Amino acid sequence: MTTVQPPAIVPTKYWHQLKDGRIQCDLCPRYCTFQEGQQGLCFVRARQQDQIVLTTYGRSSGFCVDPIEKKPLHHFLPGTSVLSFGTAGCNLSCKFCQNWDMSKSRQMDTLADNASPDAIARAAVKLGCRSVAYTYNDPIIFHEYAIDVAQACREQGIKSVAVTAGYVCEEPREEFYLYMDAANVDLKGFTERFYKQICGGSLQPVLDTLVYIKQHTQVWLEITTLVIPGENDSEAEIERLTQWVVEHLGPDVPIHFSAFHPDYKMLDKPATPPATLAMARKIAMKNGIRYAYTGNVLDREGGSTYCHHCNEQLIVRDWYELSAWNVTEDGACRFCQTPCAGVFEAQPGHWGSRRVPILLKQF
Repeated sequence: MTTVQPPAIVPTKYWHQLKDGRIQCDLCPRYCTFQEGQQGLCFVRARQQDQIVLTTYGRSSGFCVDPIEKKPLHHFLPGTSVLSFGTAGCNLSCKFCQNWDMSKSRQMDTLADNASPDAIARAAVKLGCRSVAYTYNDPIIFHEYAIDVAQACREQGIKSVAVTAGYVCEEPREEFYLYMDAANVDLKGFTERFYKQICGGSLQPVLDTLVYIKQHTQVWLEITTLVIPGENDSEAEIERLTQWVVEHLGPDVPIHFSAFHPDYKMLDKPATPPATLAMARKIAMKNGIRYAYTGNVLDREGGSTYCHHCNEQLIVRDWYELSAWNVTEDGACRFCQTPCAGVFEAQPGHWGSRRVPILLKQF
């Protein structure tokens, strides 16, 4: 573990020198190249003294205790609280970014809280959180900091949750997921056009990350697709996306179809109609996905978990509140004993829908 006190500038290892003297960052598929003193598109990785460094180690844009369902994770310790934090910057440039004030920030004053990995782990314990979430911006870009926090949390029995776009190279991906316990990966669309024109990236690396997590790790995986009118909401695209999930990841990976609202550089699009989310959920279930959800809308049916065998309600959700629990101690349906995929305990948590901002220096 890196033995530094925040804030700090930390050397990184995923880069190499080019013949022309530039240095290429090999953390994500952007492959940014640097002259001395330059920053990458993510803003937080820069060339200093002929190496790539992380400039925001130990610096956070804020901490908050959330319901785990807000990540969203519906099959990972339901009802429990999670200590959430992020930093600044991002390695994609999504025009619809819902957290653009943090992910697109290039101002160090956005990073209001100083926090060592041990301090975060201790705070999670004292707050009664079962997990820590690396969220708001993508934890891939603060790779070294996230891993150190995850190691400190593991020593305290606290789980780690990555909320990520999955846009990362193979070698750092393997290291990163050694320390994660759950992940929600944004599958933002299912065309190269969407990723290139709307997100400034590429689809295939995200698909590779999804396959890697599912097939080569023990990390609990869920997927979120933000459904944007006129961009990625066609029945044909939802068909292809959900068919790919079943074929390559299997029927037990939950998928969340989340409502878009106009934000950042996409103010000309209307909010997603609830009927569009219901359509996407219906297509997903038709194609064999056992756990398909709607998000960012009031939809008790679309937010609840059903047994894929007998169709009884297993977990009833009103927004982030659990109002029924029919999962046995070993994670099966109480009515027909069919296993429900996920990470469950004998009883759900009781955090509810509260969102509580935290000043870490209090701990």
